[in-house]
Amino acid sequence: MKKERYLSLIYLIPWIIGIVVFVIYPFAMSFYYSFTDYSMLSSPQFIGLANYKKMFFVDPNFWQSFWATVKFVVLTVPAKMVFALFIAYIMNAKLKGIGFFRTAYYIPSILGANVAIAVLWQFLFKNDGLINMIMERVGLQGFGWFSSPTGAMFTIVLLRVWQFGSAMIIFLNGLAEIPSELYEAASIDGASKFRQFFSVTLPMLSPVIFFNLVLQLVQGFQEFEGPFLVTGGGPMRATYLLPMYIYDSAFKTFDMGYSSALSWVLFVLIMIFTAILFKTSKKWVFYADGGNK
Repeated sequence: MKKERYLSLIYLIPWIIGIVVFVIYPFAMSFYYSFTDYSMLSSPQFIGLANYKKMFFVDPNFWQSFWATVKFVVLTVPAKMVFALFIAYIMNAKLKGIGFFRTAYYIPSILGANVAIAVLWQFLFKNDGLINMIMERVGLQGFGWFSSPTGAMFTIVLLRVWQFGSAMIIFLNGLAEIPSELYEAASIDGASKFRQFFSVTLPMLSPVIFFNLVLQLVQGFQEFEGPFLVTGGGPMRATYLLPMYIYDSAFKTFDMGYSSALSWVLFVLIMIFTAILFKTSKKWVFYADGGNK
């Protein structure tokens, strides 16, 4: 028995080393660097809370990136959740060839951060792009999507929502677990499909919705590729999200100490929103035992 226990520990050694080297150590060092002046070209110098004071009281770019990030998350997460659930509900139908459509709808999630998709997005939304061409054909005036803060934010929000495949797959698995007897009982009681969705599907799916919501929230705050590749953070820093600011601070100005402080503020921001979700989940998440947890 002891031999098997030691053998299992040996198999875990590579995983433990990976966690320590690539997760725990960088996590701890970033916390330390957030209190230092560190350019990666010289030794870090401890400066206390100077980076945080600069961030909150001096640096206007931080607050602009902060509110752009919050706005992006508030717009994308609900839209992506609703759209993913809508498509999953349709894809849950037992139809011939439905597997092909499930795969096709998942593909955008794989390609969303691809450079080719960024080029496609720029082609669609540029001044003489396909979207403006269609608008002009139906009698509407073209719009400067990348020259307007609102338009630029809309394009990256739409790109994020378009990558709904992973959320859809999670919803599909949740829908498959709902007992068909509940729908049969609701039909016998005379409930319409619309009523069944709100009285049966949503309550039974609420744990999956909660899981998906937390996942999409965290991913939304960490969004980098879309704004970086499509808008570059412009115009007027309207799409300059915090992950982009963290990247620029670390690898363009080489201010690793300030970048680490920004990273920790983003981490705390994610934790606050996640804690709010966990706190409020007691009111709307229902589990199989009939209660809230």
